[in-house]
Amino acid sequence: MSRADELYRATCLDILENGYSDAEEQVRPHWADGTPAHTIKKFGVVNRYDLREEFPIMTLRRTYWKSALDEILWIWQKKSNRIADLGSHVWDEWAGPDGTIGKAYGYQLGVKHHYPEGDFDQVDRVLYDLKHNPASRRILTNIYNFQDLHEMNLYPCAYSMTFNVTGHTLNAILNQRSQDMLTANNWNVVQYALLTHMMAQVSGLEAGELVHVIADCHIYDRHIPAVKAMLDREGYPAPTLRMDKSVTDFYAFTKNSFTLEGYQYHSFDFEIPLAI
Repeated sequence: MSRADELYRATCLDILENGYSDAEEQVRPHWADGTPAHTIKKFGVVNRYDLREEFPIMTLRRTYWKSALDEILWIWQKKSNRIADLGSHVWDEWAGPDGTIGKAYGYQLGVKHHYPEGDFDQVDRVLYDLKHNPASRRILTNIYNFQDLHEMNLYPCAYSMTFNVTGHTLNAILNQRSQDMLTANNWNVVQYALLTHMMAQVSGLEAGELVHVIADCHIYDRHIPAVKAMLDREGYPAPTLRMDKSVTDFYAFTKNSFTLEGYQYHSFDFEIPLAI
């Protein structure tokens, strides 16, 4: 069983056994039939993944890691908010008439700001500091821009990354305001693990820990049977991540720069309703 499987199982069991139900409250999310989408949740979940030990992908069910990677490149490389620039359809539900998701995610990362060293967007500022000022405690991004929230089709869920260099090791903290454990948890972990590996490689560093901080960590009511079925399984060992070591420019990474050797996973036969 992978470490990601162990953490996923422990988190879900804690939610199911000790979580708070919002069944009696008014909630924003709803199912396609109009029924309120209630949850059981835990507040302030923190999971740590040591990227030196293994790649944190689940095996209790398949994580479509290439699609997850495509989305993180869409946000961090292309800095795009246009769904036509994305290979998958995960954002179709949130697209407006103009074909964008508004001033959200990649749009925010691409806005330039003025610094004494010059003009940088958030991604390029991180890349600059990792190479020129790795001892800084100010290497972070934040896309929860209050002045633009009214122009975002979805408020950012994963909204902040903090990078910290210790010796030759790059560690990172992913802050997330809300996490759907069934549909999004490992998807996000895989994305930001890959991002940490990319940032480390182009900065001449080794990827270390990814710390995932989740404010509202929840399981939707209609997802509970699927989650319980997954928790009864025995997972497989984690696969091995291979990266193209010749890539030294963050913007040169592609989906083909990565392979996962030996990725085994259980089939998943549940139809998952989406809360919107």
